[in-house]
Amino acid sequence: MRSRPAAVAGLFYPDDPATLHRDVRRLLDAARPTDATPSDATPSNAVPKALVVPHAGYVYSGAPAAAAYARLAPARDRIRRVVLLGPAHRVPVRGLAAPTVDAFETPLGPVPLERTTLDALAALPQVTLDDRAHAEEHSLEVQLPFLQEVLGEFALLPFAVGAASAEEVAEVLARLWGGDETLILISSDLSHFHDDATARRLDAATTAAIEDLAPERLGRESACGRVPLSGLLLLARERGLQATTLALSNSSDTVGPPDRVVGYGAYAFA
Repeated sequence: MRSRPAAVAGLFYPDDPATLHRDVRRLLDAARPTDATPSDATPSNAVPKALVVPHAGYVYSGAPAAAAYARLAPARDRIRRVVLLGPAHRVPVRGLAAPTVDAFETPLGPVPLERTTLDALAALPQVTLDDRAHAEEHSLEVQLPFLQEVLGEFALLPFAVGAASAEEVAEVLARLWGGDETLILISSDLSHFHDDATARRLDAATTAAIEDLAPERLGRESACGRVPLSGLLLLARERGLQATTLALSNSSDTVGPPDRVVGYGAYAFA
């Protein structure tokens, strides 16, 4: 079995399995929805069909990410497939790039890929098979320890997304939509490297666009994962889903300086 080794363990999250398990469990326990959770468009006990989660180091975005993943606990033994899309940061990509390996590794062990489905999707003109796009990509990898902690056995369908239209992304998501056994997961941070006040204004506008399922209101400064996010919003609108904001923060809320921040949001779709 060919695997993609972990590339950012020890950088974005701990590389020691026991420490990683402890840290992720602590984040999930702190974020677990309770009966006291305020009511919103998505009930606190509803299992989402799709999530949008940030992908920075856990010290920065672990808490908002956990706010999303904690919603999956009731479906631990039901969700068997995770479709994971994130922006390609390291390698230029036209369309959506899937890997050719059989598993992705983390310190918690291997995550198997749904190899047959990925190979079949390569028949779409916007889908390529390219391990280079995945070799050092953190936007997908940092999600895996959370998934390994909150779910039982599952297969992964990962895509590094580059230059693509919302329609091209939505077509891939529609092919993989499945039923209750399938989770759609979009990895994206929000605004980058503005002062705190500017970032909060930009991120509030992005959050409103997400809640309104309005991809046409997302611009280049809205989110680094704007392309896969736009595809999800397009399909969510078509299929009558509702979006709920679970968490919204930026790096200055933890250990970052307030003059150059990155925004983080977590959103659920049901």
